Amino acid sequence: MADWADGRLGLYALAKANMRKVFPDHWSFMLGEVCLYSFVVLILTGVYLTLFFEPSSAEVVYDGSYTPLNGIVMTRAFESTLEISFDVRGGLLIRQIHHWAALVFVAGMLVHMMRVFFTGAYRKPREINWVFGWTLLFLGIITGLTGYSLPDDLLSGTGLRFAQGAILSIPIVGTYLAFFLFGGEFPGHDIISRLFPIHVLLLPGIMLGLVVAHLILVFYHKHTQYPGPGRDQKSVVGMPFLPVYMAKAGGFFFLVFGVLAMMGGIAQINPVWAFGPYRADLVTTGAQPDWYLGFSEGLIRVMPGWEIDLWGHTLVLGVFIPFALFPLILAAIGVYPFIEAWITGDKREHHILDRPRNAPVRTGLGVAWLTLYAVCLIGGGNDIVATHLHLSINAITWFVRIAFFVAPVLAFVVTKRICLGLQRRDREKVLHGRETGTIKRLPHGEYIEVHEPLTQAQRFTLTQHEQRPPFEIGPRVDTNGVRRPVTISERVRARLARAMFGSDSHIPKPTPEEYREITRGH
Repeated sequence: MADWADGRLGLYALAKANMRKVFPDHWSFMLGEVCLYSFVVLILTGVYLTLFFEPSSAEVVYDGSYTPLNGIVMTRAFESTLEISFDVRGGLLIRQIHHWAALVFVAGMLVHMMRVFFTGAYRKPREINWVFGWTLLFLGIITGLTGYSLPDDLLSGTGLRFAQGAILSIPIVGTYLAFFLFGGEFPGHDIISRLFPIHVLLLPGIMLGLVVAHLILVFYHKHTQYPGPGRDQKSVVGMPFLPVYMAKAGGFFFLVFGVLAMMGGIAQINPVWAFGPYRADLVTTGAQPDWYLGFSEGLIRVMPGWEIDLWGHTLVLGVFIPFALFPLILAAIGVYPFIEAWITGDKREHHILDRPRNAPVRTGLGVAWLTLYAVCLIGGGNDIVATHLHLSINAITWFVRIAFFVAPVLAFVVTKRICLGLQRRDREKVLHGRETGTIKRLPHGEYIEVHEPLTQAQRFTLTQHEQRPPFEIGPRVDTNGVRRPVTISERVRARLARAMFGSDSHIPKPTPEEYREITRGH
């Protein structure tokens, strides 16, 4: 069979070229695998749920196993969700595994992208892969929104009402978009049947294609690796893809699947029977979206209710501005690699990762974004925070409004100072060695702490990073005394380069002369 396949597909040459490909080994690289395996679990459990779910808004009177809801009018979508939960063998377990896998999938993508961001793994030639990952994150958020809206319970209906109100705030075309999506006035009779193919076919299909393209590029570009002896831009230190990496990956898949199955079995999530069917005149107490949409809801909850009338149209700025900020902030993350490449002008390939401390401005920006997300998440759950901590909801709202502008700036400044402090510590380690905690008394009575010199490999790891001078405009007047024209973009680029890579953003590395002078014993 192998000979037959090789004669038609050339498998021998393909396997010989790629099966022994070397991959570096580090625990942080498994974050991407968590995303991949959660996505596989989502597909497997989603196929099972699709066999029993009926995406219909037709109204029925419930008469099933869950007696507290008997006699209640509900949609067929909600009734089939109850049947999956109480009547289908293993249905509730699969439902909960599916929901937990969705949360872990989005969380894994966010943490994985933060690892890529903080270590600079998005630089050439991996900018396109960063865009693929960013698109997967954005589509994962939208897929999650469509997924938990399908059961048509009171919680998901409240979320749909929230989304419909945000769409209505779009100037001029908002009403048309809402009518097109919902098939008329909210809630309409078409939204469930429209969300179903989007959730189970369109979005997963696009995401599956992006995952395959993402993995192909990872394989083609070779994996990034952390700095260390023997590692440079051309060589990779690690284990071969087959059999070592494949064995690890297979075992890790079953570990992820097992943890998700355990969570689905013992940790209740989204108990739709406790919420009841959706009614447009009701809302659940403490209605919260899944955590990855809390950012958007937090922005809208704390925004003042501004409205203006313009040319016969009412512009609901209190909803539209935060609704537009959400994709804009995500878009800034997506284009950041191209902005940094423009600022640095660096066109080389990078396969060695940065230590976050050696790029303090970039690290500060990442921490500032995470801080902004946390602040908005508090705003999205302001009622829950108020009731559980016995605080005023108005005080929480004002805290979020102020912290939205102040907290990211403070986080950036503190993070940058911490990174510079860590750089100073690395410099002292290279020059003076590692502190041992051993106190020694000198002949003249002075007490000193004994330092243990670092190995050559440790010194290399701490000093291998580059400290290139930032882009500068140069002389404004040439050798002939003629004033050279400078564009606005060049001025902006020079200022950003000084801010990100200037002398204030790094501590000079120890030079070989400094090291030799200290180690000579003078």
